[in-house]
Amino acid sequence: MARSSDESASLTGDDRTDVRADPLRPSDHVDAVDESPAGGAGPVVQPRLGPVGYLRFFWRQLTSMRTALFLLMLLAVAAIPGSLVPQRTSDPNGVVQYQADHPQLFPVLDSLGVFETYSSPWFSAVYLLLFVSLIGCILPRTKHHFEALRARPPRTPVRLSRLAGYRSVTLATGAADAGPALDPGSAVDLAQAQLRKAGYRTERYGDSVSAERGYLRETGNLLFHTALVGVLVTVGVGGGFGYSGQRVVVEGQTFSNVLSAYDSFNPGRWFDESQLEPYSIGLDRFTTTYEEQNRDALGQPTDYTADVTTRYQGGDERQAAIKVNSPLAIGGTNVYLLGNGYAVDVTVRDGNGDVAFRDQVPFLPQDANLTSQGVIKVPDAVPEQLGMIGFFYPSAYDSGTGILTSNYPDTLNPVLSLNVFEGDLGLDDGVPKSVYALDTDDMTQVAGLNAGTEAVQLKPGETAELPDGLGSVTFEGVQRFASLDVHHDPSQLWVGGFAALTFLGLIVALFVPRRRVWVKARASEGGLVLEYAGLARGEDPTLERSVADLSTRHLVGLGVPQDRARTAGVSDDERTLTP
Repeated sequence: MARSSDESASLTGDDRTDVRADPLRPSDHVDAVDESPAGGAGPVVQPRLGPVGYLRFFWRQLTSMRTALFLLMLLAVAAIPGSLVPQRTSDPNGVVQYQADHPQLFPVLDSLGVFETYSSPWFSAVYLLLFVSLIGCILPRTKHHFEALRARPPRTPVRLSRLAGYRSVTLATGAADAGPALDPGSAVDLAQAQLRKAGYRTERYGDSVSAERGYLRETGNLLFHTALVGVLVTVGVGGGFGYSGQRVVVEGQTFSNVLSAYDSFNPGRWFDESQLEPYSIGLDRFTTTYEEQNRDALGQPTDYTADVTTRYQGGDERQAAIKVNSPLAIGGTNVYLLGNGYAVDVTVRDGNGDVAFRDQVPFLPQDANLTSQGVIKVPDAVPEQLGMIGFFYPSAYDSGTGILTSNYPDTLNPVLSLNVFEGDLGLDDGVPKSVYALDTDDMTQVAGLNAGTEAVQLKPGETAELPDGLGSVTFEGVQRFASLDVHHDPSQLWVGGFAALTFLGLIVALFVPRRRVWVKARASEGGLVLEYAGLARGEDPTLERSVADLSTRHLVGLGVPQDRARTAGVSDDERTLTP
């Protein structure tokens, strides 16, 4: 019984010696005698790590499995901005539109690299730390696992009764047919054969057998993390040799897979122009299906289809369709449908009556009803250069205020409205200009809200004269355009293979139990005593049932009826059996 504090305080020196010598009382117990020269309580002195010690400590923390899992979760969180805002590598037009819609928030996000999430310094830091952590975790664990595979199963514990699923059964030897099968050696031989058949590694220790299995669990764990490293490596290397490019194609136009044909192009670090395989894609027709039955969702798009004609160099033409979740595979690339809208077909004649501009100009959608905005630049007009900021309304509606809106996304009542400017477009100073923006600093508005003349409004087929004899503009018609994203990733198959191995390793690591079981036999006065027990390495809710099944099979093999073998050793009344 433990002494009280008063008793401890009144002990003599000899008594204290006895207390200090007590093997059940640790040396740092409150009753222990301080052997410091001053006789008082000496401070606990912690060892000094030093620079090498601190490096070793941080390395062990970085290469722990807990840190690897945390970095993996952090990488998933860091990738979220890339799905919330448009990326310059995949949707540069979306970035321009985001800047126009959020002029105050855009500089903040741009300074943080949110529009280039996957190449930003903070995302790369998490990526590289995860890479180092996984490798530093895998290598020592692989070495340890290899040594464990070569090691013998551990010796049988002395007290199996302390382990899970313990059963003790005594086979009485008083029966007339009791013979050599009931000696300890034969019983253990039978148990060892049954365990090997069940997939256990076994080792005989006297009159007992030690068995273990489930090393495949650690193999699956290592496979999962190794395959994850493979995914990281192939994504990084494949990104260096890959590329992505965007191109807006209007109905009737053809896009060729050459570098100069792209509206924007994002090459990998090791990209070479020779990687572009020669092919072309012509947009024959773009079709949108709208909801027309459900009044609550009237006008909502339900399907987009881009019917295209593909041509290889020196090859035949083929018809294909591109949908939102169904890209076109051609020439080692995947062509995705990124966006769509309307392109207005406009002809502009200058003051001399000459055609100064004729083109199909894509307008960017501004709302769900595809009210679109675009810019028309006429640098060759005389006597002055012309610029126009246009608004296209697929189904124009005037509520009586004089302000047009579109109340349906299809072209039921198409109207084009143009604000016209004259002056210097600023195209001759060598600075690249966006085709979706018009710099009016050196221009004068001649038609529109801030001018004496109203904005030019046209329906398909109509022509309007521009003020001050600047010429005329004709709205020839309207076509649909499709924004295509051409993506080449040479690591796709490798990433898919490593991802499959990751899933396989995870399944094995989660569902393969690692356990050890023991069977011990010894002779006694009442007969042959058999003991069964198991030990789980980790969570194993089926361990006790497995030990019970093992004892049942073993006892049946020794001649015990199956109904009695199933309940043998569960209670004291069922511990002694007669085979």
